[in-house]
Amino acid sequence: MRLLIVNPNISTSVSELIEKEARRVASPQVEINVVTAPFGVAYIETRAEAAVGGYATLTALAEHYSDYDAAIVAAFGDPGLLAAREILPIPVMGMTESALMTASMLGGKISIVAISRRIRTWYEETVARYGMSSRLASIRCLENSLRNIATIQDDHGEQLITLCKQAVEEDGADVIIIAGAPLAGLARTVADRIPVPLVDGVSCAVRQAEAIVGINTRSSQAGSYAPPPDKPVAGLSPALMALIGRQPL
Repeated sequence: MRLLIVNPNISTSVSELIEKEARRVASPQVEINVVTAPFGVAYIETRAEAAVGGYATLTALAEHYSDYDAAIVAAFGDPGLLAAREILPIPVMGMTESALMTASMLGGKISIVAISRRIRTWYEETVARYGMSSRLASIRCLENSLRNIATIQDDHGEQLITLCKQAVEEDGADVIIIAGAPLAGLARTVADRIPVPLVDGVSCAVRQAEAIVGINTRSSQAGSYAPPPDKPVAGLSPALMALIGRQPL
């Protein structure tokens, strides 16, 4: 089994964190390849940045998907995920959706611990899109500016642990999602310091991708996730043009 993981941001250091956690949790027979977005921002905090990240994700997926059994969008908020499911003939997982679905099986109320206050509303909208707002206990965020996205776990580790504890003690969280690719692996390393289950989006997405491939489902040929209709397209990469406009390469 081969899994393609796309980091929708341009931070190669975050891609390294994603790859490390993905390889740790993947089954022995699974081959992992992580691709960093060819353009965009260092990390996504806003709707505009998410739109750019979604386009970068679709571009990267179009270029690489053909050699893989499934793909993963490795940014919390899942930029480009639903669009990717329309155009790709392989299963596509998202960090947020995978984390939420997993968390829902571990407890009732779910809290999300995130890296930035600016990110909060977009995360709330993402949770609502997946129909999980009634399960959301809180979204707790770091207040400090980020010195370096690659070292956030070292720079803010204790603050993130404090936010997790507050989510349990003050918000009634039964399970906590440690949100964002820059925090990949943190849930595993601090699990013994938090009294409720911690969920990591990369780990969840990898394992769920394995399960979906194992079930051997087919891609949609009808309904809202059917491939886009034929139409003229312009200005896209050749690979993305072939998927969006259904034109041969």
